[in-house]
Amino acid sequence: MSNRIQIHKEQFANFLKQANLSPEEVTAKFLVIHRTLLERSSTLDAPNFNGFHPDDLKLLFDEYDREYFDGGCRKLLGSLKLTFRISPRMTRAGGKTTQTIYRTRPHEPDYEIAVASTLIFQSFQNFDRPIIVTGLECHNRLEALQRIFEHELIHLVELLTWGRSKCSQKRFQSIAGRFFGHTDHRHQLVTPREEAQKIHGIRTGGRVRFSIEGKEYEGVVNRITKRATVLVRDRKGQRYSDGKKYAKFYVPVQMLTPLD
Repeated sequence: MSNRIQIHKEQFANFLKQANLSPEEVTAKFLVIHRTLLERSSTLDAPNFNGFHPDDLKLLFDEYDREYFDGGCRKLLGSLKLTFRISPRMTRAGGKTTQTIYRTRPHEPDYEIAVASTLIFQSFQNFDRPIIVTGLECHNRLEALQRIFEHELIHLVELLTWGRSKCSQKRFQSIAGRFFGHTDHRHQLVTPREEAQKIHGIRTGGRVRFSIEGKEYEGVVNRITKRATVLVRDRKGQRYSDGKKYAKFYVPVQMLTPLD
């Protein structure tokens, strides 16, 4: 690592530890980025958008880096690779930031920020409860997206600066509170499990009936993600911890009829 990068990393670390934005500054910067996304994005057509693109995440990164960190993230990244991904398969975490270190180039890791689209799109429809992300109420999908991205951005700056990051730790929560006003590191977005129970009456552990290719089955819901995992008693199936054998089916929730 060059001395220039090391000096910048130390300066950025001090900045992250010492900066303390007022609530008014946090709100003003948040709204500037909110408006910029709606003005410049080719896919975000409204605060409750119906689709978004990895380019929107890149735009979010550039705007947050400019507004909050004076371009410090880009400076630390240098030639390192940072990619953005929208994940329809993530159904519990709102986002995920990963650092991939390669044996052939251990000092040149790749970074990725992924955001869960399923949770964002399931929220703000069919539910009248508050949607809370990082301890803050969100009134539309774009606000929720921003809060998720802020959380992941802290993971990134910690990885770039200190090589490790954990959102339950004091340093992470201090940065999150001082820069973005976060009061929690978790979210209360609508999950597939919650939607399945409220809209369809399907819950984990409940008995259900479903039909595939004209044949009816009855079983127990073992898991709910984008689809429900249903276990059906089958002598040729896999043996589970209860000593019984089951065949496993992945069934869209709307195709299930609750029996309980």
